[in-house]
This record gives sequence, C-alpha cells and structure tokens, in this order.
Amino acid sequence: MTDRKVALVTGGARGIGRAIAYDLARDHRVVAVRNTSPGEGLPEEIHLMTADLAAVGSCKEVVAEVIDRFGRLDVIVNNAAVMAETPREGFKGEDWRRIFDVNVMVPADLLSTALPHLKPGAAIVNVSSVNAALPPRGAVAYGASKAALELWTKGMAKELGAKGIRVNAVAPGAINIPEAPRSKELTDLFVAETALGRIGVPEDIARAVRFLAGDAAGFITGEVLTVSGGYRL
Repeated sequence: MTDRKVALVTGGARGIGRAIAYDLARDHRVVAVRNTSPGEGLPEEIHLMTADLAAVGSCKEVVAEVIDRFGRLDVIVNNAAVMAETPREGFKGEDWRRIFDVNVMVPADLLSTALPHLKPGAAIVNVSSVNAALPPRGAVAYGASKAALELWTKGMAKELGAKGIRVNAVAPGAINIPEAPRSKELTDLFVAETALGRIGVPEDIARAVRFLAGDAAGFITGEVLTVSGGYRL
C-alpha cells in the first residue's frame, strides 16, 4: 500500500516510455511494463514488469499485480506501440492486426480492466503521433492505428467524465530515441521541417505527459496535445 499516486507506463523500458517512467517516478510509484526491451538501468524505485500486453489475459494479470503490490492505480500511460511497414503491395493481415492490437486494443483492454480501481482524479494519457494526421508513407497502418487511438481518447473522455476520470493524449513529432538514433541525413530533414529548428528528445514528451497526468490539467480531458516543435506548420 502507498499514499503516493501509482502510475502504470506501458513500453516503459526504453525511449519515450523510459523517459516518462523516470519523470513520473519523482513523485509517483511507477510500474513500467516491457515486452522484449531489456529494461536495464532503471532505478530501483521503478517496478519493472515483463508482459506481452496483447496476449489474452495479460492486461488483467498486470493490473492485478499493480493493485496487489500498491493497492491503487491512479495514472495509466499507454505508450507501448508497434510500427511496421505496411506497403500497398503484399498486404499482410497479421501485420495490421498486430499493430492495431498493441496500439488500440491494449489501451482499451487496460482501461476496461483497471476501471473498477480508478477513483475520481485518475488520468489516462495515450501516446499518439503526428502520424495520426500526417500518415507516413509505407506505414499507413501505424498512422491509422494512432488516428483510432485519438478518436478512442475523445470517446472515453466523454464516457468517463462523470466519474471524474480524465483521458487525454500526447502526439509526438520526430523524436530521437537514444537506443535507435536516426541518421544525420534523416534528422536534418526533420529539423528542416520543424519550426523550432531541432528534433525532439524523449524528455519533451515526458514533460507533456506529466502535465496531462497531473492536477494542473484537472479541467482538461478529451484533448490531443501535439508536441512536435512545430513540425510541418
């Protein structure tokens, strides 16, 4: 049991998720869920779990462990995502299903499972992408899944508002992930199309998530906050 708020961060072992987990751990008890990422180097105060959240029953097991360990759940950050090429030629249904399973179905399953434990003031923050509005060439399923996530965000905000539960999303632009940095050529292309003249870092997204998860955003729900440095304005 704990008096501190408890946050569950999916995809919390690397990149943006790792930065979110680190940031929230300053004043939350944090559970970071990983699937295949190593998760090495996370501080002891972050409880690391391994789970394929798209597997049947996995969300129920994760929520049960959080409640058993901490006695409460206040914040869910749906960051885990799959991005894969989905060209027009050689359509592969299994690729589309995996993308939508992880990017859309898992957040819905987690929320449904956790809902009996969420109190007024709880917050859901979904990590979307500018690709929800700017579909990426050759990876349209990813963009479509993020567009679906954003619509689901607004729908759940409408349905859960009466319970005092807020649901918002952050839509990152081009973010340089330390574990998988972009080439200089690709980085320069993104920078050239970004008003602030730099590529983003995971901490940029973590700060936005902290805001939407916290009391300062207590009258904000159903919104998608774009954090892109002015990408393609």
